[in-house]
Amino acid sequence: MTTTISMGNPAGDAGGIYVLAAHPHWRDSRVNRRMLAAARGVPGVDVNDLYGSYPDFAIDIEAEQARLARASLVVLLHPIQWYSMPALQKLWLDDVLAYGWAYGPGGTALQGKDFWLVATTGSPEPSYHPQSYHRYFFDAFLPPYEQTAALCGMRFLPPLVFYGARSASEADVQAHVEVFAQRLGSYPAWPELDELETCIACPVPEADRPADTDDIGKVVAGAFHSAMSQGLASVIAANEAKNPKEGAA
Repeated sequence: MTTTISMGNPAGDAGGIYVLAAHPHWRDSRVNRRMLAAARGVPGVDVNDLYGSYPDFAIDIEAEQARLARASLVVLLHPIQWYSMPALQKLWLDDVLAYGWAYGPGGTALQGKDFWLVATTGSPEPSYHPQSYHRYFFDAFLPPYEQTAALCGMRFLPPLVFYGARSASEADVQAHVEVFAQRLGSYPAWPELDELETCIACPVPEADRPADTDDIGKVVAGAFHSAMSQGLASVIAANEAKNPKEGAA
């Protein structure tokens, strides 16, 4: 029997919270599944179970951009897998945070919003240490998240990380879920937000951005047409050289 967790109801008001929950195996989750349920219990929070919404990985880009536009806080909720995010969460970033919409010239849709990573790890915190098997402190794996926020002009909030989800006690899990729900319910009245500076979007020069697919197609087609024209002209010129009288006629 497969456990399916459906998509939450979108929040209708601007300035809300959008929680993007991604877990490829919800029924095996000890912590994320309970945080997902807790988020759904907080009034005004728009919750989206990505694997429930897009089992075929066909993301509705316009719908996702509309939900982002309504939010002031965007939350990525997921387990850390191979030092990063689940595959569908990464695809969501690739598809939804489009050039010209989320970043680059004209891409101002997310500027001024907050970005919050809420993650769990299977390994305990001491394993994220230069002398242990993960070889780095956990902060070493955060730059891709921070820079994603910065490129879009979003403020990267201090992450909420739960270590050792596989072996944590029931009391620790429950306490963490309660902290997560309390934080969602109290946003934006978080004391540390006053100490965080507003993030200015990283400018992306138009010259650094490859041409769109349509433009590339036009360039290729133009080059092909030019080469064919030049080749045909060379053949005609060669024939005229061989048959000057016919050429003059």
